[in-house]
Amino acid sequence: MSQKNETKLLVLSLLITAGLLGAGFWWFTNKSGVKLDGLSGSNSGESGSVSQPSERLQGRLSLGDKILVAADSTPQKQEGVKAFAAGDFAEATTQLQSSLQVNRNDPEALIYLNNAKAANKKKKKIAVSVPIGGNLNVAKEMLRGVAQAQDEVNKSGGINGSLLQVEIANDDNNPAIAKQVAAQFVQDSSILAVVGHNSSEASLAASSEYQNGKLVMISPTSDAKDLSGIGNYIFRTIPSIRFQAESLANYAVKTARKTNSVVCLDSNSPSSQSLKDEFTSAMSNQGGKVVPIDCNLAASNFNAGTVISQAISQGADSLLLLPSVDRITQALDVAQANQRRLSLLGSSTLYTIQTLQQGQSAVNGMVLAVAWHPQAFPGNPFARNAVQLWGGEVNWRSATAYDAVQAIVSGLRQNQTRQELQKALSSPGFSVNGATGAVQFSSEGDRNGAAILVQIEPGQISNTGFDFVPLKP
Repeated sequence: MSQKNETKLLVLSLLITAGLLGAGFWWFTNKSGVKLDGLSGSNSGESGSVSQPSERLQGRLSLGDKILVAADSTPQKQEGVKAFAAGDFAEATTQLQSSLQVNRNDPEALIYLNNAKAANKKKKKIAVSVPIGGNLNVAKEMLRGVAQAQDEVNKSGGINGSLLQVEIANDDNNPAIAKQVAAQFVQDSSILAVVGHNSSEASLAASSEYQNGKLVMISPTSDAKDLSGIGNYIFRTIPSIRFQAESLANYAVKTARKTNSVVCLDSNSPSSQSLKDEFTSAMSNQGGKVVPIDCNLAASNFNAGTVISQAISQGADSLLLLPSVDRITQALDVAQANQRRLSLLGSSTLYTIQTLQQGQSAVNGMVLAVAWHPQAFPGNPFARNAVQLWGGEVNWRSATAYDAVQAIVSGLRQNQTRQELQKALSSPGFSVNGATGAVQFSSEGDRNGAAILVQIEPGQISNTGFDFVPLKP
């Protein structure tokens, strides 16, 4: 064979090989579901070709045209969102009402119902971002507060005659996704304010987008110290982390007579680290101390039993658990390993049904600092109305989310733009009555208000055998 023919064959072989490799790579990335755009954790169900982030983000946003909380799907709800997407808002209203008769405890359906009723009328629009794919229980707790506030506002005639619409976003508590969601909200000029995000990591990542875009963000649940004063468009309705730490330290030293505490935190959580720092300072001021034991719930080699052994050997008499919502299971592992030998304290993150279900007798007696409890505000109609609406009690995340909407609505009653709303909320004289009492903001955007202590005790309200109850004096 001539050298010329050999060269042709070599080139042809290389081309065939390259083609086979390219086809194999295409098959792998498309059929296996691998995504290459760095936006992992989507619930959108997309597969096939790699999409642009803005396109994939659409699967995380809904005004009523798609179901984001798949766990609460009913045939009627499916028909309702289909009608909503088609612009048939009368049919959407009928179907969503029917869905709520089947499942009254569905905040997404109630929000979509109010959105459908407002679609062809004068309206104002806000948004809420929750971690549907990150922690569904927490997401639904926040949505219940938003939905209850929206429903009450619209039934009372709206905001100066304008009904309130709420767009829902699922950010999975993923900082990168939260930042993209925030950018999308900023670009939508019809959105006047945002309730969210849940985790401090998500709120910190998104805050620059809101600040630069001059769009108010009110977080009901993010309490990291770094959020204070981060921007004059950033607010929150959860009490300052300093108040939480002081309440816990005061209880530990003066009531429980515990002066040597070990702190278990999530090193990846700014909120967890902030609360540890504030608690350490508060314990020192009360005459106690934090025992220097490394208890990192996020460590790959974390061992709950080892932590308890070290704590006891170094004279600890109490244990403060500060997990992020992603590390609640690890915190409860510590409680189980403790076997009630050390007094347990906890952050508001642990005020969730998971703690009661999974912790059981191991968490009996644990004291938590929270923003709200239904028995802590006698005479306030929020708790009673919540039971009537949802068929059961809600928790503090619902209350602070409700208060975030109430603050926005109050600000919008006299102000029509994003900038005017920010000025209203920042005014020293701003105040509105909410589920947690008077809602007022400091110059740094923090909520002015104290934390409440609750304790886990045997009970039947939650159907787990244990309940959160206000701490007895």
